[in-house]
Amino acid sequence: MKLPGQGDFESSDAHENAHSEEPDSGLGPGPGLNGPSGIDIGESQVSKDPLLFIQLNELLGWPQALEWRETGRWLLFEEKLDMGAGRWSAPHVPTLELPSLQKLRSLLAEGIVLLDCQAQSLLELVEQVVSGESLSPELRGQLQALLLQRPQHHIQTMGIRPCRESNAFRKASRDEDAPLKHQNPLRQKLPAGAEAAAVLAGELGFLEQPLGAFVRLRNPIVLEPLTEMILPSRFFCLLLGPPTLGRSYHEMGRAAAVLLSDPQFQWSVRRASHLPDLLAALDAFLQEVTALPPGRWDRTARIPPPKYLPSQHKRFPSKLQEVTSLSRQSAALAEDKHHHGPHTPIPELQRTGRLFGGLIQDVRRKACWYTSDFLDALHPQCFSAVFYIYLATVTNAITFGGLLGDATEGAQGVLESFLGTAVAGAAFCLMAGQPLTILSSTGPVLVFERLLFSFSRDYSLDYLPFRLWVGIWVTAFCLALVATEASLLVRYFTRFTEEGFCALISLIFIYDAMGKMLNLIRAYPIQRPGSSAYGCFCQYPGTGGNTSEWTSAKLKDTEDILSVPGLVNASFLPPPECIRQGGHPLGPSCHTVPDIAFFSLLLFFTSFLCAIALKHIKNSRFFPSVVRKVLGDFSSVLAILLGCGLDTFLGLATPKLLVPTEFKPTLSGRGWLVSPFGANPWWLSVAAALPALLLSILIFMDQQITAVILNRAEYRLQKGAGFHLDLFCVAVLMLFTSALGLPWYVSATVISLAHIDSLRRESKACIPGEAPNFLGIREQRLTGLVVFVLTGVSIFLAPVLKLLGLVAIRKALEWVFSPQELLWLDELMPEEEETIPENRSEPEHLFSGNDSEDSELMYQPKAPEINISVN
Repeated sequence: MKLPGQGDFESSDAHENAHSEEPDSGLGPGPGLNGPSGIDIGESQVSKDPLLFIQLNELLGWPQALEWRETGRWLLFEEKLDMGAGRWSAPHVPTLELPSLQKLRSLLAEGIVLLDCQAQSLLELVEQVVSGESLSPELRGQLQALLLQRPQHHIQTMGIRPCRESNAFRKASRDEDAPLKHQNPLRQKLPAGAEAAAVLAGELGFLEQPLGAFVRLRNPIVLEPLTEMILPSRFFCLLLGPPTLGRSYHEMGRAAAVLLSDPQFQWSVRRASHLPDLLAALDAFLQEVTALPPGRWDRTARIPPPKYLPSQHKRFPSKLQEVTSLSRQSAALAEDKHHHGPHTPIPELQRTGRLFGGLIQDVRRKACWYTSDFLDALHPQCFSAVFYIYLATVTNAITFGGLLGDATEGAQGVLESFLGTAVAGAAFCLMAGQPLTILSSTGPVLVFERLLFSFSRDYSLDYLPFRLWVGIWVTAFCLALVATEASLLVRYFTRFTEEGFCALISLIFIYDAMGKMLNLIRAYPIQRPGSSAYGCFCQYPGTGGNTSEWTSAKLKDTEDILSVPGLVNASFLPPPECIRQGGHPLGPSCHTVPDIAFFSLLLFFTSFLCAIALKHIKNSRFFPSVVRKVLGDFSSVLAILLGCGLDTFLGLATPKLLVPTEFKPTLSGRGWLVSPFGANPWWLSVAAALPALLLSILIFMDQQITAVILNRAEYRLQKGAGFHLDLFCVAVLMLFTSALGLPWYVSATVISLAHIDSLRRESKACIPGEAPNFLGIREQRLTGLVVFVLTGVSIFLAPVLKLLGLVAIRKALEWVFSPQELLWLDELMPEEEETIPENRSEPEHLFSGNDSEDSELMYQPKAPEINISVN
């Protein structure tokens, strides 16, 4: 039987301190944006009940030696103690037997129920529980001694073996147990104000009738021996009876613990005045229980905690529902205004009425955070973010460099893409209002570059000078937009606008990728059985050539090729047919490469499907969570590496993107500074204002929509945005890149979101079964700055990284081969030269008559012969 709604209860103190917690300080007490648990806004405002830790102590050892032993605990979900392994199970949704709930109800209806008990210690509490008239004095004494016996707790400490408390510590003082409080890692995960509940269950042979008791303390007290953590206890439940078949009292104890962990039952029982109120709360729980038919599921299977839970507000009493509903409606209305209507006038989007007033306000606002923008980056999380975003940025620079080279026919290329990305990105991170933004070439700007180049080519215009004047006009238009505070228009960017623009960017990428593959198929048609392309670089008989390794079968000579049905030697094709089949005439032969387009398609779909699979592996059950997160975050990079690795390993002749090794412009014959006019007429500098106006609108939309997405309230950014300052920086960089003939850059939505996601602050310690709580973003400038500096350095380090690769490989060989074996490869590394004479002692003793340096190598036993060609 599956219980609904487990684990939606949180502490009121948690919600008050949700924004002030740091990820290293333990439990982030507020419910996370993406967490699986936590009550919603209305419930958190109405229900002020603290979080309850429930522990089940079971009486074991009858009839030999009786002892209490902790066997289960509950916070949001159930954890069972595995006796054999000596560890706690993973948190899971509890399942109960329906008879156990029914028996529990009957036992509580006939047992002892104390609401608002005023006991001040465990002894007073036990005395009130066993003071019933139905118990004899002798039985009272036995029960009192049994209930005061210290249970054995299982505390899994960090870095220490499991600790089990025994009866020898029954008289230990609270000060002696103080170190235990800090050793228990679960204690550090509980929010302030948490309370405890103890459930004791078991079988006793000297009892003739079942004994049940439920106690709610008016003032919570520390019942120190009963629970593994020193917490003030609010509830005490006792379930004892004579031995029965099965484990009925164990299941009744679990049922009582599950009831106390349910938010609605706990809310009701905290406010109950009489026994009927308690039974009514139990009946309300039974009405919502979902029963699973026997034989249709594995009873030993444990249901993992769900990622999301439905709201619990409908399960509370009607009066509470009304207050909760109003709170939820107010929160929903505020959320709708923020995301689906005009944005709330935040300080960054308030009009000043002065020229450049918004820009000045942005500078003043961000100046006070400038020092902390660097100090806040001193965290290990920032190092991993740098590595992740660096790979994504380099991959993006290479990709757009190749696309830009195709679009401009070599006027710009990979080197310009790397240099522009490094310089513009680093400058933006130092000056921008939102340094988490990553600048890059984008799809819409790439489309404009392609159209601008096509126009220049069709009308015989000098492209780069024409592009320079377009950039100058765009800078002027963008500065005018900054001066007039046009960025305030982002208040009217709705979620529809944001999603539509993101869809446009995605479609541009998809269109470019599919267009690239179609062009490849047209240039290298896919070969079919019987086509001539099954041969490669074959020569006519008698010319001295043989079939190469690219033939479809390992055939020995030309006659074998001709004897195979459906195969035709490509060397017999005339030059026109050779070209039509995707080959290249080379003297009397036809040089063809098999299935370039087909292999490219295979790599295309392999990389795409691998990226999709790795992206979704984060939500799967394979591998530990840390491994899943790494694979999900680096899905695109790993897919690209896999495709490139397969291409290299198989030696496929697919088209490759050549990365330049020299620091010079891709277009030969031009310097780094673009001439203002070149071969263009003077009036073209004025006519460039028309395409510049269109590009200004495009850049404004691209930049500001990305800025709106990055500054959403759901990311909990504390340092504010800088819409005017960001657009000003983009305008200045537009002039700089135009003068150097570098690509134009604006905020890249995808990489910027990945940057923010890599800097998420989450609570490290959380309640078992609960996802880490989202605390905000680590806002700083250093990660982006380091990424772009590394991108620029990558231009010059390519040859050096390859002299270093050989050294690393040579050093790694020492883990495989012995020093004597490495002597046949080359000399030893410096640190091992002193140790090798000891290993050579035997050859020196045997051949001491020869003092030459070569004698040791010459007379090594079983020395291999190495023949090295002079060439």
